[in-house]
Parts: sequence; C-alpha cells; structure tokens
Amino acid sequence: MSEKVEKKESAFGETLKVIVQALLLALVIRSVLFQPFSIPSGSMMPTLLVGDYLFVSKYAYGYSRYSFPFSPNLFSGRIWGSEPERGDIVVFRFPRDPKIDYIKRVVGLPGDRIQMINSVLHINGTPVKREKVGTFSADGSYGSEVTDAAVYRETLPNGVSYDTLDITPNSTTDNTRVFLVPEGHYFMMGDNRDNSADSRLNVGFVPFENLVGRAEMIFFSIGGDSSPLEFWKWPSELRVGRLFEMTE
Repeated sequence: MSEKVEKKESAFGETLKVIVQALLLALVIRSVLFQPFSIPSGSMMPTLLVGDYLFVSKYAYGYSRYSFPFSPNLFSGRIWGSEPERGDIVVFRFPRDPKIDYIKRVVGLPGDRIQMINSVLHINGTPVKREKVGTFSADGSYGSEVTDAAVYRETLPNGVSYDTLDITPNSTTDNTRVFLVPEGHYFMMGDNRDNSADSRLNVGFVPFENLVGRAEMIFFSIGGDSSPLEFWKWPSELRVGRLFEMTE
C-alpha cells in the first residue's frame, strides 16, 4: 500500500516539476525574447487591424524595467540598448501612465524637427515622399467605420515604406507646429493619421526607456469582433492572408 502511495506522490511531484519548468520557460521567453500583443484599436490601419495578434521582440532595443512583468524598479535606463530605426513599429509604455501599452511607428529620432503640413509629414524641413496608391474601407470590427479612405504610400529618408490613411484631409492633426525631439526620446505616429493618439497629441515624446519591443510578425488575425478562442468562427472570420505576415 505504501509503495502505491509513494508512486503516486512521485508521479505528482514529476508532473508539478514539469509544470513549474514550463511556466519558468514561458516567463523567460516572454521577458527576454518574444511577447504576444493584440491590436486594440484602428490607429495603425491599414498596416495593423483590430484582431491582429503580434509577436514583439523584447531584445531588439535591449532591456529596461518595462521589459519585465510588473516593471520592477531594479535599474534605470536600458541595458544592452540598441536604438530603434526610423520606421520601426514599436510597442512602448505611455509616458503619462506606464501601465498602458501603446503601439505606433517611429518617425522622429532624437534631434529631429517633425511637422505635419497639409497632411504631409516633414522631417527636418523636408517633406517625406508620399504617393496615393488606392483606397481602404473597413467596418466597425476594425475599430472604426472607414469608407473609401485614401491610402498614401510614405517613404522615409532611410528608405522604409509603408501605407497610411488620410480619412479627413486637413484635419486638426494634418497641420501642426514644429516638434523638436529631445535627446533620448522618439516621436511616434499612427499610420491612421486622422485617428491616432500619438506624439502630435497627448502621447508626447517617448523616452528610450519606455520602449518595450519591436513588432515583428502577425501570428494570428481574426475579424468580426471575434475572440481567438471562438474557434467555431474561424472559417468565416479568420484572416488567413495575414497569418505569419511580417510587419513593415
């Protein structure tokens, strides 16, 4: 009898050991390598859609306190830091409330002068190349109702190209003052230029320390306000063409 009890206890101990090891491995991967993020709003349309699920590389810019669960105040700044490139899509902590994650595109580097003039992004006094490439429509499941919005292809000075939306020409954020990006900070903008809370508005300049990681790949995408757990909706709502798509 005691032998059976010992075997059961041994089996339980081995199972518990495997579970603990798996949890520790998942924690290490999430903290050091990759972390999944979901897109909560339409501010990055047409590049990213509500219902997209991304892998974000934690090592791309080195590590800060915000790289780890619960943001422990163990050190300041970044270790093994590597600066983002213009055009990177970045997850970062909202400077006014670091408990909140934002995702935007880096358009301004330290020392840059950033300004919007008649819907055109200007960097250090030079307009960014911009050409109309089509239109975009989306229903409310993408975060906002969009009908035949103009799509413009922007090409940054370093050659990075991506699509942006211009839903309302000459909106309040299409003409701005000049923003001088401080040292150690970055200027972030959403690709959905008329529907994005970013560095033109309440986000302001984003400190290097607040960067969490770089968006790398869409590993899952589902529309219709559906949850990934609602697998019975996959045949109609799964966006197969977006699976394993690299972000740009």
